[in-house]
Amino acid sequence: VLYLMHGIGGNENEWGMTDENSVIKRLMDNLTVKEEIEPFIIVTPNGKAGYKVDSKKSDYNAFYKFGLELRNELIPYIDEHYSTFKDRNHRAMAGLSMGGMQTINIGICECIDLFSSYGAFSAAPSSYAAFKVATVIDANPQYPINFFYNICGKEDRIAYSSHFDAARLLPKITENLKNEENFIWQERTGSHDFGIWYLGFYNFAKIFGGTN
Repeated sequence: VLYLMHGIGGNENEWGMTDENSVIKRLMDNLTVKEEIEPFIIVTPNGKAGYKVDSKKSDYNAFYKFGLELRNELIPYIDEHYSTFKDRNHRAMAGLSMGGMQTINIGICECIDLFSSYGAFSAAPSSYAAFKVATVIDANPQYPINFFYNICGKEDRIAYSSHFDAARLLPKITENLKNEENFIWQERTGSHDFGIWYLGFYNFAKIFGGTN
């Protein structure tokens, strides 16, 4: 199961998986037919928690509370109602912009026991710095990272510097992530948009669901 997160201005529909014109559905169909991936379930939740949050911070703070719902409600619900492998090696988390932040801050730093593969696409400025991420990874050797994939547009003035600070140097500060083995950092010409995010999904889908 891939838990695929939206950005700060979006919701569960931002990835467009609402009709048969969906880019994500077409990518998944093509990759499956070509036998480049094994089929997997994609869950696109609303990443703003329903728990009571500080009203002065509006719903922005709800993005940081989402880990509670993810762990205690969403994953148990999906595992109960769908035919899933109920272990971290068969779960991944990925997202664009604020969803990329959630993948780093929540997926790795709060829920490393629940996921083994991660994809961050233009992770938002509130992403944790690499040192904190590495500290969590190193403190949990019993939960190895199968893969951490990152992509960001070189012209992205919103997320490039924050995503770089959160991820690019991780293989230099933790021995548990190695370039081209279980870690990829990609920079491509592009900005903070779906030109980068669809490419990120495509590349990550091949990693997570890959048949090789």
